[in-house]
Amino acid sequence: MDCLIEDGYDVWLENWRASIDLPPNPWTLDQAAVFDHPEAVKRVVAETECDRIKAIVHCQGSTSFFLSAIAGLTPQVTTIVSNAVSLHPVVPRLSVFKLRYGVRCFRYLADYMNPQWGLHAPTVAAKLVDLVVRLTHHECDNAVCKHVSFTYGAGFPSLWLHENLSAETHEWIKQEFAACSIAFFLQMERSVRAGRLVPVEGRKELPQDVLAAPPQTDARIALFAGEANQCFLPESQIRTFQYLDSLRKNFHSLHVFPGYSHLDVFLGKNAARDVFPAMIAELNKSA
Repeated sequence: MDCLIEDGYDVWLENWRASIDLPPNPWTLDQAAVFDHPEAVKRVVAETECDRIKAIVHCQGSTSFFLSAIAGLTPQVTTIVSNAVSLHPVVPRLSVFKLRYGVRCFRYLADYMNPQWGLHAPTVAAKLVDLVVRLTHHECDNAVCKHVSFTYGAGFPSLWLHENLSAETHEWIKQEFAACSIAFFLQMERSVRAGRLVPVEGRKELPQDVLAAPPQTDARIALFAGEANQCFLPESQIRTFQYLDSLRKNFHSLHVFPGYSHLDVFLGKNAARDVFPAMIAELNKSA
C-alpha cells in the first residue's frame, strides 16, 4: 500500500464478505461477484469522483472479481492486476484429492475450516483436523501456519516460502486467518473439476459458463503468479493468460516469479523489490 501511495495512487481496500473481520457466513464466489465487488467499485467511484479506477485482486478476491468483470458488472475498472488465480483454478494432486473426498465428507461435520484450530480446537471436528495437521505438518513451530497449509494447499508450507517471510511476519500471520466457508471449498472442487470457474447459485447476473462468450469488460489484465505456489499452481494464471491473449493478442500480460509462492508475493520481505515494481508498472501502463 505504501508503494502505491508513494506512486501517487489513492488507495482503497475492500473488506468483502469473506473477511475474518466479519461474522463467519456461508459465502460463495457468486455472492461476492454480484453483491460485493460491483458495489465497492461504485462506492469508490462516488467517493473519489473518478469514473475510472484500477484494481489489485488476489486469490478468491481475484476469482470472484473476475466473475464480476466478465459479467460486465464492473465497467469502471480499466486495469486488473490479479495474483495467483483468476478464471482457471489448477491445484496440486493432493489438493484435488482433499477437495474431492475430504471436503465432501467434512461438510457433514462443520460449516467452516479454521486455521485458528491450531491454537484452540473447540469441537470434535476441530480436534480431528488439528490431530491430522499435527501428524502431517512438521515444517515449522507456528500452529496457524501449519493449519493454513493444510487448509489451503498441498505444500509444507502452501501459501509462502518460509525463507521469504521475516520472523515478525511469520508470527503476525497467527491472527490473520480464521473461519472459511465450506461452501467455498465445494464451489472450488466443482471449478477445479471443470477446469474453469463454475458459478453455483444460478444467478442471472452471471454467465453459467464463464468461457462461453468473451469477457464483458475492456479492462487490461495483468496476471501474476509465484512459480512455487502450492495453493494454486502457476498454470492457473498461465491458462487464463492464454485464453485472454487468444481473444485480444498482446493486450494482457503475465508475470511468473521464481522463488515466490502464493501470498509471499505481497508479504515477502523482498516483495517490495522483486514484485511491487512490476505491479505498479502494469497499473501505470494505461495511465
